Amino acid sequence: MNITLKSKERISVSAIELGRICVKIAGREAGKKCVIVDIIDKNFVLVTGPKKATGVKRRRTNVNHVEPTEKKIDIKRGASDEEILETLDEGTLNFLREPTRIKA
Repeated sequence: MNITLKSKERISVSAIELGRICVKIAGREAGKKCVIVDIIDKNFVLVTGPKKATGVKRRRTNVNHVEPTEKKIDIKRGASDEEILETLDEGTLNFLREPTRIKA
């Protein structure tokens, strides 16, 4: 199941949830996968790579700049990068590291 979004489309709130693996579609980290660690409000989420796995730093990101995937991991709110790395199994870690093409 591939999810393609145009820049003006809104993301449904149910797709943006704690532990959801997303692809960044804007900014210097565009094309890299990240994990939602916290939901700040309806417009912003806190994401992390973790940095050691994908190169994405922990930062606040606009929900319009991430594209959710079908994968989700079970983490607690505000989990550290080390806790996320312990939670990831080999298949999910490989999914995070594989390259992604961004559709314009």
